[in-house]
Amino acid sequence: MRLVLVGPPGAGKGTQAAFIASARSIPKISTGDIFRANVREGTELGIQAKQYMDAGDLVPDEITIGMVRNRLAEDDAVKGFLLDGFPRNVPQAEVLGGMLDAMGTQLDVVLELVVDDDEVVRRLSGRRTCRSCGHIWHVDFDPPSVEDVCDRCNGALFQRDDDRAETIRHRLEVYAEQTAPLVSWYAERGVLIGIDATGPVDNVTERALDALRHHGA
Repeated sequence: MRLVLVGPPGAGKGTQAAFIASARSIPKISTGDIFRANVREGTELGIQAKQYMDAGDLVPDEITIGMVRNRLAEDDAVKGFLLDGFPRNVPQAEVLGGMLDAMGTQLDVVLELVVDDDEVVRRLSGRRTCRSCGHIWHVDFDPPSVEDVCDRCNGALFQRDDDRAETIRHRLEVYAEQTAPLVSWYAERGVLIGIDATGPVDNVTERALDALRHHGA
């Protein structure tokens, strides 16, 4: 199975990608993993990417695409893969389609994790990070015994700037502008299926696997 996973920040893509890839015995391929592997191994693309990452800039498309192309050519991806984080826009999707055409294959399905904006804000803005040990708690889903105090080390908890509601809503606006058109693009090609990604993690995973079976993927 060749699968792309899409959804807004806070939809649980990383968690679901791991479960789905394991259930289908295919490699989970994320751009973050690819970047780290190339930097660690000192590849030519990794050296180029590190310059941008160290400067806090986005890695250009041509470097990202080169890394993805190399990763998809590895032996473990020949019979299938799950892509998380790529493509992020329609031009990248067109490039991916060209890569797969050259390999004599195509995507089976694009799975969208559907979560409304208010739920995303609730999920992400409720996170509290320990200043001492770095553990992340959640005011609703995993609260500490004492408010703003870490159960693990008694360190002080704080809300990171990127977990503030206004920052999250901006990220959602960026997603809607850049990535949401990708959803429509894949829908027009008949490979998109969407599932409700709210509720317990196990339930979301079950919905995802059921949807893939019903799609014939």
